[in-house]
Amino acid sequence: MDEMAERFAIVVITWNSARYLRRCAEGIASQSLAPAEVVVIDNASADGSAELAGSLLPGATVIRNATNRGFSVAANQGIAATTAELVLLLNPDVMLGERYCEEIVAALARAGSEFGAATGRLLRGEGDAIVPTGVVDSLGIRMTRNGRHLDAGAGEPDRGPDRDVEVFGVSGAAAVYRRTMLDDCRVFGEVFDVDFFAYREDADLAWRSRVFGWKALLVTAATAWHVRRVTPEVRASLPPEINMHSVKNRFLLRIKNEGIGLALRNGAFELVRDAAVVGAALTIERSSLPAFSWLWKNRASILAKRAEIQRRRRVEDRDLVRWFD
Repeated sequence: MDEMAERFAIVVITWNSARYLRRCAEGIASQSLAPAEVVVIDNASADGSAELAGSLLPGATVIRNATNRGFSVAANQGIAATTAELVLLLNPDVMLGERYCEEIVAALARAGSEFGAATGRLLRGEGDAIVPTGVVDSLGIRMTRNGRHLDAGAGEPDRGPDRDVEVFGVSGAAAVYRRTMLDDCRVFGEVFDVDFFAYREDADLAWRSRVFGWKALLVTAATAWHVRRVTPEVRASLPPEINMHSVKNRFLLRIKNEGIGLALRNGAFELVRDAAVVGAALTIERSSLPAFSWLWKNRASILAKRAEIQRRRRVEDRDLVRWFD
């Protein structure tokens, strides 16, 4: 296991996250398998997050961005700043159970090399202290026929599964990736697509990695707690910028990754959902309208990324259908 520890790094991305950092740092410090590297990328926090992270995580490398460059850019910076083969991307509002890292590292060592990503059981945490609950936050990413991606099990009591299972993809809140997979999934040099800025970028990487032949694993012996702040129930109260990125990214996700086979199979379901999203943007959520002008203005680069992903496709849609329920 010592050899595995040398291959393991943690990257924490902060943006005005000071209220959660103490518990997040406690979770990192409690790990039964200590990481070889810890890197914090701070997106121009105004609440002292960078300074606090430096004091709570001795030995960590803290990189400060002069502006909020978004999650995707920060994640790419963190990946570039580490050398370990396994990288845990960790939200600051997540508290790790003490065996989270060890269980996932061991599970990936047992799994086939085609498993490029893994997550533990993410349960809901509450408040600044990330108080643990027994309610599921995410058991991996699942896809629907109408073009949505959801956190499997979200909001349900934690009842399992009781064994490791393959999942479509992993939530970016506490995701472990093989560097081999991250490097293989780069498109025009980017692991996470910076066009996403924030939100849904984990689903984009999950879908792209599936197209490229990689798999993802849910490790049930690993547990962490996550304060889920963005849910459909609170959408109306979210800042307009968040909703704009959410709408933009739902279309960006599909334009880039969906093959013709899935589009033909799921098109009618997607059209109904798309009509509802566009209708909402035209009526009750007009702050999301800039998403459509952004997509139009950037259509050339979006289509270039799509062409590159489809050119490098290793898995046909008929082998991905089972993930879209």
